[in-house]
Amino acid sequence: MRLSVSLLFIIFITFKFFSNLGAQVGVIELEEAVRENYGALPIAIESSSSSILSYSQQVFGLHGGYRVVTNNESVFSFGLEPSGTNSVKLSIFQGLGNKAVYTSTLKGDDLQHAVCLACDRAVEYTSNDVGFFAGKLSFVVKKHLKSEIYISDLLFTKVRAVTSDRSFVMGPNWSPDGTQLLYTTYHKSGFPDIYLMDLAAGVRQAIANFKGTNNGAQFSPDGSSIAMTLSGSGNAELYISNKNGRELRRLTNNNSLETSPSWSPDGQSIVYASDAPGRPQLFVASATGGARRRLPTNISRYCAEPDWNPRNSSQITFTAAVNGGFQIALYDAKLQSSKVISNLKGSAVEPTWLNDGRHIILTERLDGRTRLMLLDSFSGQVVALHKTSLGDACEASFVY
Repeated sequence: MRLSVSLLFIIFITFKFFSNLGAQVGVIELEEAVRENYGALPIAIESSSSSILSYSQQVFGLHGGYRVVTNNESVFSFGLEPSGTNSVKLSIFQGLGNKAVYTSTLKGDDLQHAVCLACDRAVEYTSNDVGFFAGKLSFVVKKHLKSEIYISDLLFTKVRAVTSDRSFVMGPNWSPDGTQLLYTTYHKSGFPDIYLMDLAAGVRQAIANFKGTNNGAQFSPDGSSIAMTLSGSGNAELYISNKNGRELRRLTNNNSLETSPSWSPDGQSIVYASDAPGRPQLFVASATGGARRRLPTNISRYCAEPDWNPRNSSQITFTAAVNGGFQIALYDAKLQSSKVISNLKGSAVEPTWLNDGRHIILTERLDGRTRLMLLDSFSGQVVALHKTSLGDACEASFVY
């Protein structure tokens, strides 16, 4: 017997079938009443491989929606076994029997990547979420008054620098397919210019090196356009170009400063911060131009660094000034209101959504140091992603 569940809670299992990578597969769904009772879903993880067991326990420890327990306490048990080179067989067990209700074999770039893919599949089939464990980060690391762009997996076991400018860099942002990075560097000219780096080829090119400040570049969800902030006109305004930085067109034209553009999931709108009210607040404009509108965040006199939820278009996370510091807030357009969702001892800034629209990478500022943290916007769980020995890490971007 794999688990023993109290008779006070009856689990209803339904199977919905949909096409996934060309195969018909079943989706396990739990009644909401059961989920609310358990909070973090209790799961057991089994493997004959100590490395697979270790990887899977680490990634589920990041989630906030799952709690690793013994078999007798679990609702689901995940079996993860090596299956050939860099592949893992996932078996999901539920109920009182030993028959798997779902099996699949996942192949990755290496064993750890395959484990992450298998754990993502387990999340997908035991919740309404998608998994994020196999995604990757880009971020800035500052050491000795210099900064470089790094990339890493979420476990921070594969960390490498992709620039060696020995200058000041900022604002890395992935292309949707994870093959390119936009970022701002002072390396060539001594001024902030936007570069596009092809990671596979190891080459980069300047796409915005106009007079003034060039920063905040972000790809549209389909990768066809780039939003950015340029100050060549005299103050910081929003512009949109094609994916190569050409066909530039101006989106805003006023006397205020516009920064931190972020695309809506459908690519039709852009949220950004503007100091038009006197201090930074959030505004939304159509990506094709036209009138802008202020979001009624109504939570702070300082609202900046917005990021649009990729799966829930009614939600935007942002940085808000709170009680003499900064914390991460969440604006919900359906409710026309905001709430603070982080409660760090230091400040929490620079939020960016993961692909599941539930988790947020943020930068913690504490005692003069910065590091990247993972925030579960549902449970409030916050997990440090790396040791401070890495350096002062900040400004994360995520891609799956």
